[in-house]
Amino acid sequence: MRTTPPPAPEAHRSSPLWPNQLLATAQPQARALTAAYLHTLISLCPTDAHAPAYAQIVRSGHARRVLRRHASFLAQAARVPGPGPAGSVLARADQLAEYLDKLVTALPSHPGSMPRTPQAPGPVPEAWVEAEDDERILLATATAHPDDLVRMRWLHEGDFTIPLHAALFSSLTALARRGAPVDPITLLWEAQQRGLLRDGLGPAEILDLLAHPAGAPEHWGQKVLQRSLLQQASAVAARIEVLTADEATSVHQLATGSRRALSAVRGRWCQAIGPLAETPPSGWPVVPRAPAVRTPTARAGPRPRAPARPVR
Repeated sequence: MRTTPPPAPEAHRSSPLWPNQLLATAQPQARALTAAYLHTLISLCPTDAHAPAYAQIVRSGHARRVLRRHASFLAQAARVPGPGPAGSVLARADQLAEYLDKLVTALPSHPGSMPRTPQAPGPVPEAWVEAEDDERILLATATAHPDDLVRMRWLHEGDFTIPLHAALFSSLTALARRGAPVDPITLLWEAQQRGLLRDGLGPAEILDLLAHPAGAPEHWGQKVLQRSLLQQASAVAARIEVLTADEATSVHQLATGSRRALSAVRGRWCQAIGPLAETPPSGWPVVPRAPAVRTPTARAGPRPRAPARPVR
């Protein structure tokens, strides 16, 4: 409409010459455009000089719908994990990040870009039987092989579904940072100093929890982290859906809030399976390094044991 000049007023009043020219010019780029919809656009455009502003309104609505669609894809990948659930979630997160980069480039920035929408409530971690077993084995195995903890700085308390397991893992890492001896007895003492033996929890229960190590701590840590990644992806999708549902949030605020919510999804998972997992953080004691676990299936079984020597 802005680039196609209208005909003379007499011709414009006598025949639909100009709408026909508009339709012929626009259809190669907008194949779904019809004459009826073109007349609707013309009749709803009160001031033709404001057409760029109207186009920006249309683009903003489109961006809001595309963001909501990306969020639904991310939530679906987190809810229905197939083989390699972390890879599916990260692939969806990368697609969303790529679209956000294009959106930020296409839209002009403005001050006050933080979204005003309240934070969406995150999903409540479910204490699945499998998750509980994985965390118990991780704690037992990390207690039996504490030297491996220096490569597991990517695992945090918030990744655990059971609060007691999270507190015991925090106690384990605290012992490792101090260079203190780590075994079930010292971990029990650390837990007692942190007040974990209250509310009816006794030493025998903690010692029983640590009694069955198996495999490598990194393997079980990656399983715990993967489950946390899926929950975090669901929280990010919910956050974006809340942002897009708030009409008072501008598109630039949508892009800013979505990028910040998405930035934490990939970081620690890449640390868990990438070369950064091999470098101990500052403040940790230096220990001989074993080869880092790269995939969740590596070193999953118990450590090999030497055959018993015959008794003479």
